[in-house]
Amino acid sequence: MIAERTDFISVPVTDVERAKQFYGETLGLPEIEHPEQGFPEYQLGENVSLYLLDMEKVGSSFTGPHTASIAIRVADVHEAQAELEAKGVEFRGEPMDTTVCHMAFFTDPDGNALMLHRRYAP
Repeated sequence: MIAERTDFISVPVTDVERAKQFYGETLGLPEIEHPEQGFPEYQLGENVSLYLLDMEKVGSSFTGPHTASIAIRVADVHEAQAELEAKGVEFRGEPMDTTVCHMAFFTDPDGNALMLHRRYAP
């Protein structure tokens, strides 16, 4: 098998309308319009999208949030964190410098792990 790319990331949510407000309005991600699908989907850059999944609608249940962060690339982690904090998003501390990138950790309203990310080293 040769993987071509990641098409989408599924994120389990308990309240679709609350999640739509967070991902669409708070984070400002553009929604991909296809109402026949039944699940909101948001564009993350050029080649991947984020798909909000109401687990009950697929015959399952919400058993807990994702705990491994989805890294969202931004131009400047410090500026993006300040912008989101002004909108009420709570972060786990200040941005981290790993000597390769900057990262800032937060969660969505269901506790799914997210990260602002910017690689700066080759």
